[in-house]
Amino acid sequence: MPVRVIVGLAFLVTSLGLRRATINRHIRGRLVLSAVLFAAYTVSAASLYWLSVPDDTRQTLEAINWLLIVFGVINLAVALAINPWRIDRIPERFPNIVQDTIVIALFALVATLILRDRVMATTAVGAVVIGLALQDTLGNFFAGLAIQVEKPFRVGDWVTIGGQDGMVSEVTWRATKMRTKSGNFVVVPNSVLARDTIINYCEPTRSLRLQVEVGASYEVPPNVVKTVIRQALQNAPEILHDRGPEVLLGEFANSSIVYRVRFWINDFEADERAKDLVRSLIYYAFKRNNITIPYPIQVELSADEGSVAPVRKTIAADTLAEVALFSPLSAAERAALIAVAKPVQYAAGETIVRQGEPGRSLFVVVHGEASVTLSGTHGEVARLRNGDVFGEMSLLTGEPRTATVLAAVDCDLVEIDADGFRSVVMANPSVIEHVTTVASTRRVELDRHRETHTAAASPTEIRRSLLERVRNFLRL
Repeated sequence: MPVRVIVGLAFLVTSLGLRRATINRHIRGRLVLSAVLFAAYTVSAASLYWLSVPDDTRQTLEAINWLLIVFGVINLAVALAINPWRIDRIPERFPNIVQDTIVIALFALVATLILRDRVMATTAVGAVVIGLALQDTLGNFFAGLAIQVEKPFRVGDWVTIGGQDGMVSEVTWRATKMRTKSGNFVVVPNSVLARDTIINYCEPTRSLRLQVEVGASYEVPPNVVKTVIRQALQNAPEILHDRGPEVLLGEFANSSIVYRVRFWINDFEADERAKDLVRSLIYYAFKRNNITIPYPIQVELSADEGSVAPVRKTIAADTLAEVALFSPLSAAERAALIAVAKPVQYAAGETIVRQGEPGRSLFVVVHGEASVTLSGTHGEVARLRNGDVFGEMSLLTGEPRTATVLAAVDCDLVEIDADGFRSVVMANPSVIEHVTTVASTRRVELDRHRETHTAAASPTEIRRSLLERVRNFLRL
């Protein structure tokens, strides 16, 4: 048996054996190609040895045989040298396009050496023709190689290229494909991308800092404004709290002091939603704290402009008339209580009070709905609507909040603090007993939800104990 046939069979058996030994599917696929080339080489070598072939044809077939085995060996060597043997993946720095380029480049070099006489005659003319015909294509190809090797971004990263934001969906040898936030599909040629500035929002981490600006009145001290903004964003969803929001005084503008609010998110796709949330929370916080957002007024709009109801600036006289907690009060006493109350507004999803935090006020729901939850329980335990009251235990005794209340929808509330309440009930001490009765009943209901109350503590005993604490706290 001729030596060339033995060599071909040896390479064929080796490639098949290596294919069975590796678990990397990429290596297995390349070894199949090498095995096919080695088999073709073996068959051709055997044919030249046993069959009578003209000299010209023999020389051509021998050159082709050399090319077959060289390509097979180079393909096998690159597959084994670059790819992990016991892991089923492709190296990030050497994707398919890079490995194919290495194989082709090495094969072209060896083929030039083997077929020197035939190749050299056409190399110059062929290079010029190919260079002119495929100028853009080759530029995209080599730019794609550079992108694959340098890895300025990966599939799934959010990037800005040429002023266009998008998520990388595919990188090919010719172009990079992106999907924008509006759902459009953008294809950027690699040659253009290689010359442009790339901003990657997912490297080195996916955390991203955003900034919004808001103006506040010159009448409010900057430290007060900063504190209100920080408190408004304290429990805001969609922003990161391990790196707290930063509030900076940006500039003294014509009509307001401009504050820059910086905060972090971990998903670039949600940047507009996060800015919307932050601006909305700041708006409602400013409303609750009587901080004005000044603006130049050019046109006076009527109160009926648009479909949104105007923000309540005063409290209606009959707001407390249907509230059971204040039913013993006369109309004059309720009016006095309204005079010391403060209208506040919370956006849907905002936390109005949080369980365990200190408090000295109660709230009356004027318009909207609020959800009551307790730590250690699942889901809401109550739904508050127009005329409902919460926070009375903190008002009466100064205790921490006993439950968490969140605004289910935009809520208009009336807040009454302990000092204002005391100034009113001092004129009618008998109301304390009624209020204590209502509050103790609500306390028993909360304890039932926590499953901590026992038969030993009767509602009467709870009411008496609560009444004593109320009198001590309000100094009655």
